Amino acid sequence: MRLFAVRHGATEYSRDRRFAGARDVPLTTDGRLQADAVAQALAGVAAAAVYTSPLERARVCAELIAKPHRLEPRVEPDFREMGFGAWEGLRRDELAQRFPREAEAWGLTPHFVTPPDGETLGATAARVRAALARLIAAHAGETAIVVTHAIVLRLIVLAALGLGPERLWSVDASPAGITEIEYAGDWATVHRMNTLAHLEARPEAGA
Repeated sequence: MRLFAVRHGATEYSRDRRFAGARDVPLTTDGRLQADAVAQALAGVAAAAVYTSPLERARVCAELIAKPHRLEPRVEPDFREMGFGAWEGLRRDELAQRFPREAEAWGLTPHFVTPPDGETLGATAARVRAALARLIAAHAGETAIVVTHAIVLRLIVLAALGLGPERLWSVDASPAGITEIEYAGDWATVHRMNTLAHLEARPEAGA
């Protein structure tokens, strides 16, 4: 099966490099325009289903992407963003000031860090892996689209490349980036990763 994995469009949190996690942060105006651009880019794909994280910023994007295909997005809770607990709402520089040791570890060894009241990267990877396995099994020989978040997208790509969560920062996941992966048995081929060409000709609306 073929999977198009999309990160949601821009939010005020992504603009300010804040940890959003489980917070239901809405898209900015530009984020909605980015989602429209993704919808146009994927309009010609013969999608059998569109899946989404339950968080608003992903759901709104999924609704726009699903519309040309006359599909209703399917909410999959396990595609939600990693829960960052006490870090949520903090900018990266604020995290470094308040939790310097944890901030340094998050940049170097993220698989060993547990944000207070948050999830571990390993637990996030396990639920994403389970959700992805269910999606692949349900759509053998078909094409599906999933709209999700930065950490989740990185984990999906790393798994396809045969790499573990400890390599989290080896791949990027920009707002409204499109990743395309083909699954065949136990094999996965990454055809494109975090492509942004569909955004280049789009006029900016500002945040």
